[in-house]
Amino acid sequence: MSDITDPVAVLNAFGPIALVGLLLVVFIESGVLFPVLPGDSLLFVAGLLTAAGTGAAVGEATYTGSAMSLPVLLIGVPIAAILGSQVGYFIGRFGGEKLFKPDARFLKTKYLDESHEFFEKYGPATLVLARFVPFVRTFAPVAAGAAHMNYVKFVIWNAIGAIIWGDGILLLGVWLGQIDWVRDNIDKIFIGIVLVSVLPIVWGVAKKYLSDRRANSSASA
Repeated sequence: MSDITDPVAVLNAFGPIALVGLLLVVFIESGVLFPVLPGDSLLFVAGLLTAAGTGAAVGEATYTGSAMSLPVLLIGVPIAAILGSQVGYFIGRFGGEKLFKPDARFLKTKYLDESHEFFEKYGPATLVLARFVPFVRTFAPVAAGAAHMNYVKFVIWNAIGAIIWGDGILLLGVWLGQIDWVRDNIDKIFIGIVLVSVLPIVWGVAKKYLSDRRANSSASA
């Protein structure tokens, strides 16, 4: 894995301020338009390290950063995630029309329209599910702001999602990190996390493809 997607390397790079660095990564990945950081795996490893400590072997790597405090993480991670998403919401709210263009590579206007329809159909509770999908959790707050989702609803559901996602993965890391096999095969765990995370995207793309195919078949009949 490249350093930027390797959670142990990312934490080691921050050295004595690893805990602060982790919160910064969560803040950025939660809505500041930089979705390539390892959010899920970073939180999992952080949870594992609250018990293992500095000098612990995580797969083939060794953690050399500062000690991780579980109480601080359980409070700090959701707050960082909430604040990052607030920034994303206001980026979308006040710059959405400028950010989203019909011919843009990533921020296409159709993505904004589809997100708006998605929020209208399923409600703001989708913000909770979006937390568990890489890339989507970064752009969902921006799309919500650009679609002018009710701000109070956004704040409530965004906070719920941040707590469930952040603290849930941290505690999963604490629990599973006590198992030797997990610590020794952490790279496989990361791959599993990624695969599970992208399943909703694969399902959505497949569902849309089949729907469009049926629509085209009906139109040509």
